[in-house]
Amino acid sequence: MNNVPMTVAGEAALRAELEQLKKEERPRITQAIAEAREHGDLKENAEYHAAREQQSFTEGRIMEIESKLAEAQVIDVTKLPKTGKVIFGTTVDLINVETDETVRYQIVGEDEAEVKSNKISVTSPIARALIGKEEGDVAVVNAPGGDIEYEIDQVHHI
Repeated sequence: MNNVPMTVAGEAALRAELEQLKKEERPRITQAIAEAREHGDLKENAEYHAAREQQSFTEGRIMEIESKLAEAQVIDVTKLPKTGKVIFGTTVDLINVETDETVRYQIVGEDEAEVKSNKISVTSPIARALIGKEEGDVAVVNAPGGDIEYEIDQVHHI
């Protein structure tokens, strides 16, 4: 069994989704199937087939979330010593060496990654270039458009 790194917020979001699927979606779909069965012939009953398809998707998602939570290694970065080193869960302020533009990223698990929120996967090229580096170091990111150099300005444990 592989441990999957996950932040505290990532675990909470998965648990909330699981709760919603089990307590709201499952009963709603079961009710929809029961109502569709009452309409008679199941072979030509589109409502029944749509509800069964939803049920299949929902049960698959429940199994997927339960599996991820079982394999999760939840890392609370706020409880780790602040060493100035980039590790999983930290939020990093970067300065583009060429343009002087600043950007802030949080390094999270694959399921939590959301570029619009500046949350990048630990397996992304940027995160791989940053992990293990310290404040003041320069990290070279192999991007599709060419190498980009970032200076690590600050590492936050938030």
